Amino acid sequence: MTASSTTPPKPRRAPGLSRHLLGWLLASPLAVVLAAFLVVPIATIAVVSFWGATEFSIYPAFQFDNYEFLFSSPVTYTVFFNTFKYAAITWICTLLIGFTVAYFLAFHIRNQNLQIGLFLLCTIPFWTSNIIRMISWIPFLGRNGIGNTALIQMGLIDQPLEWLLYSDFAVILAFVHLYTLFMVVPIFNTMMRIDPSLLEAARDNGASGWQTLWNVIIPLCKPGIMIGTIFVVTLVMGDFITVRFMSGSQSANVGRLISNDIALLQYPSAAATAVVLLCTVLLMIAVMLRFVDIRKEL
Repeated sequence: MTASSTTPPKPRRAPGLSRHLLGWLLASPLAVVLAAFLVVPIATIAVVSFWGATEFSIYPAFQFDNYEFLFSSPVTYTVFFNTFKYAAITWICTLLIGFTVAYFLAFHIRNQNLQIGLFLLCTIPFWTSNIIRMISWIPFLGRNGIGNTALIQMGLIDQPLEWLLYSDFAVILAFVHLYTLFMVVPIFNTMMRIDPSLLEAARDNGASGWQTLWNVIIPLCKPGIMIGTIFVVTLVMGDFITVRFMSGSQSANVGRLISNDIALLQYPSAAATAVVLLCTVLLMIAVMLRFVDIRKEL
């Protein structure tokens, strides 16, 4: 037997480069769409934020006047405080309501068809636009609205409550109504993934209902709570229509500040405010992601 016949065949070379190029080619359409509709607009806003503006024109430049004016104005800090206030209170309310609804659907409704039906019932308000759902509160909260009329007829108050409408209460109520479902869905999805044997083990070891909730259910629901938090906080901080209508133009948030600058054709100032708002939201999301790994839910 010759040496050539005993030589083992050479292993076939793995086409690593081909797979690498194939991966880039498959991802390129999505990358182009992402760059065209996300990266380029954000980059454009960032560039315009350094431009200058007069009462009649906008001129390209590289200056920090817009940011200097933004951070030196006391109005900016008041508006950002209102924005954080609305976001924090709305987050607390939506978390309490969303967790309660999700807990009821996940652990107290045994029939799957009924569970699906009740879950779809929660989505009925989303069959109409946000503006219609928001404005629907005005006839209810008004001075002569349904709420005040009912309270007067029941003898609970002697005169209409002025703070029900065109106030921070009305703004937060509308926010909670609009965005609670964004907290219900991820929490419910997380609860449905909890192994029932964990709850049975907790009960077998003598844990009460509150102990099971605090030590088993809530820790396992943290990814869903964080996803809902990101949705609610980002939506509230960017919303300005709700603040405008429900406060009667008596209050403002950052979105309203940007809207006013755009109405006055002060696009560089509006772009600078938008960049600061975007950085603030991204920083908040980065801090949230440090505590919970939401990739388990994605």
